[in-house]
Amino acid sequence: MPEMTEEEAFALDELWTKTTPKIKKGEGGFFTERRARMLLLDEKTVHILDARAKSMHQTPSEFITQLIQKEMVAAV
Repeated sequence: MPEMTEEEAFALDELWTKTTPKIKKGEGGFFTERRARMLLLDEKTVHILDARAKSMHQTPSEFITQLIQKEMVAAV
């Protein structure tokens, strides 16, 4: 890739300095959608979930999903 001249570099800097980025409005993309799914847990809870999931040969996500499904069935 050819190098920019000093004049081109200054022009590009000027453009990016004065141009306000346009942000797409809407529901969001991949990471925005998954932010709502993120769950923050303390270390003790993480260790308990990991241990229980491993003892049942599941991933922590599978174990949590199963717990929630059982609670939903019991609530009905």
